[in-house]
Amino acid sequence: MVHIGIDLHKRESQICWLDEGTGEVRHQRIQTRRDRFEAVLGPATPATVLIEASTESEWVAQCIEALGHRVRIVDPSYAPMYPQARGRRHKNDTRDALALATASLRQTYREVHRVSAARQRVREVLTMRETLVRTRTRLISVVRSDVRREGRRVPSGAPSSFPTRVRTLALPTAVAESVTPVVTLLELLETQLLLLDTQLAQHVAGDAEMQRLQSAPSVGPVTSAAFVATLDTPARFPSARQVASYLGLAPKDDSTGDRHRTGRISKRGSTRVRYLLVQAAWGILRSHSPEGQRLREWGAGVAARRGGRVAAVAVARRLARILYAMWRDGTAFEPTSGASPAVTTTH
Repeated sequence: MVHIGIDLHKRESQICWLDEGTGEVRHQRIQTRRDRFEAVLGPATPATVLIEASTESEWVAQCIEALGHRVRIVDPSYAPMYPQARGRRHKNDTRDALALATASLRQTYREVHRVSAARQRVREVLTMRETLVRTRTRLISVVRSDVRREGRRVPSGAPSSFPTRVRTLALPTAVAESVTPVVTLLELLETQLLLLDTQLAQHVAGDAEMQRLQSAPSVGPVTSAAFVATLDTPARFPSARQVASYLGLAPKDDSTGDRHRTGRISKRGSTRVRYLLVQAAWGILRSHSPEGQRLREWGAGVAARRGGRVAAVAVARRLARILYAMWRDGTAFEPTSGASPAVTTTH
């Protein structure tokens, strides 16, 4: 059997062939393009191909799989995969490609989860939406600062109505001329955000899991879509505790001997989902809805002992575990009395 390691890069990639039977090693460097992969790997006998997870890895994997090869996208931080190449003073693409081929031969690699095409589309919409929201926030801050320098303030309100509120102000001519291009850009951003929200709504409407998770308090379409698209499938995780850890909501553990310390949350995993869950937690703590009463009461107890910020993170962690359980069991949120939140099966 032949094992192939590809050290993938944006412009050029290094390929290494390792023949298990003869031990023969062959190298070739090609441009990272579909036609080049097809020309080089198309005529080859089906082999096992290892590629490090990266921005380009999924489309390259699909391209190579279409040629009849078995592709494994692997975790580049997995140390046993590079027992020699990463420890040497001189590191280069040829050694990395050989290390990948050798890891395929010895089975010393760890595969990463490959997100389904449908979930990937949702991720792309969420990424574009998040980028526009951040841009909008930054532009609003710039305009507010410019207006405040003249002793005026933009009335408070929703971000979507910010351009209208600015245009109603009686600003000096010089200030009006300086902020008008930014306000016009904000209006354009708002139309594009509406377009992305429409696309996201269509994805949510066609996904039963995303719709079901919205039965939880303070969980809307953006949060449910981000949660499902990030985790992709509940089968990846053996427990709700591991989901919280995967999303960076679990506290760090510093224990040795008789010492045991619990630190701040790890903040690993998806920043987007963690942020959305914390925002949902604040919504639960500040609302008076009966649906979130039990979570709110539990969070209030944490806030009394540790403060509001710690309570918000704690509620976010518990909310993540609840959402996972709902998704795994096909259940909807049920606000019932008791010491802890619960879910129940829908019929």
